Amino acid sequence: MADVVIAGGGPAGRALARACARRGLATTLIDPAPEKRWRATYGLWADELPSLPESAVACTPSTTLAFGTGPHVLERQYLVLDNAGLREWLTGGYDVVPGTVSGVDHGRQGSSVRLEDGRVLATGLYFDATGARPRGDRYEQTAFGAVLPAEDALRLVDSPDTAVFMDWRAAESGFLYVLPLGDGTVLVEETSLARKPGLPLGLLAARLRARLAAAGLAPRGREERVRIVLDAPVPRRGRTVPFGAAGGLVHPATGYSVATSMRLAEPVADAVARTWERGPAEAAAAAHRALWPSSARAVHGLRRHGLRALCGMPPELVPAFFELFFSLPAGLQRAFTSGREDLPGTAEAMTVLFRMAPWSVRKHLIGWHGPHGLLRSG
Repeated sequence: MADVVIAGGGPAGRALARACARRGLATTLIDPAPEKRWRATYGLWADELPSLPESAVACTPSTTLAFGTGPHVLERQYLVLDNAGLREWLTGGYDVVPGTVSGVDHGRQGSSVRLEDGRVLATGLYFDATGARPRGDRYEQTAFGAVLPAEDALRLVDSPDTAVFMDWRAAESGFLYVLPLGDGTVLVEETSLARKPGLPLGLLAARLRARLAAAGLAPRGREERVRIVLDAPVPRRGRTVPFGAAGGLVHPATGYSVATSMRLAEPVADAVARTWERGPAEAAAAAHRALWPSSARAVHGLRRHGLRALCGMPPELVPAFFELFFSLPAGLQRAFTSGREDLPGTAEAMTVLFRMAPWSVRKHLIGWHGPHGLLRSG
């Protein structure tokens, strides 16, 4: 019998498995394809995960730009992860079982995890890190990307070592994301910020091809397809503990979750280890508390409200909104994008942006402020 069983063999699941194993918990990871390479491109801000080893970093762009209506040099260091190095760093100390979970039964003394092939794994505590399932009633971020030789990317950016976090200068086509991959290639991605349901990938692919054709380029090399559920609510407490994207750890306004999931693996494993002797129900409750303290729940609510306000904004105003956002001081930008438990910083960032905005933008953010809004003037 394993102390902990974790379903999902991506970065979130493996980070949690590693953290639990390092605290002496007998840990099993269920992965439907243990040998399959991770194909997605993962990026994060360096200050979000300072413990990341160099072997897990594929590229450190020299400059990171963002465009609302004009260019902004972002002061934070952006990183592109090396998937093989990241996976190696997160491997070790736990067992890996090939399979897919078909159901879970919880009892007083533990849980039984049923696999599709009929096997049953007994465990004290079960985590679901299998990702968020797309649903028509949730906002989604979708993207279609193509990997180009770095020399081709020079028609889109001034240097092949430059990352473009967001480029909103063609609002009707969503935003462009350009990321050097550290191997002489560059990912160029057409991204829809948020829609319910998400913008079809075929439409984004056509937009990307049109954008590249306007620059005299044609897609070549591998393609990348992205679909991220953005506005998952805080999970209810129960004996199954959702983690990673399955647990609502995706930032509702950016779609990022990998750094948050890897960072939270350690405190969640600490909480489980501290309460393990009190039984599986208390260990599950402790894991939930570590994931969702009151400050994180409040910030998540503000972020989801911000997402809804953005989605209700006319497309022609979105570049002006991001022009304001990228004009905020770096500390306030960081608070909103990465301060998961920083309620004062998140509220201040939203308040300052509201006060800076012209009425054409402000009227779509009116719920952020005012006597009955989420944010109050000081």
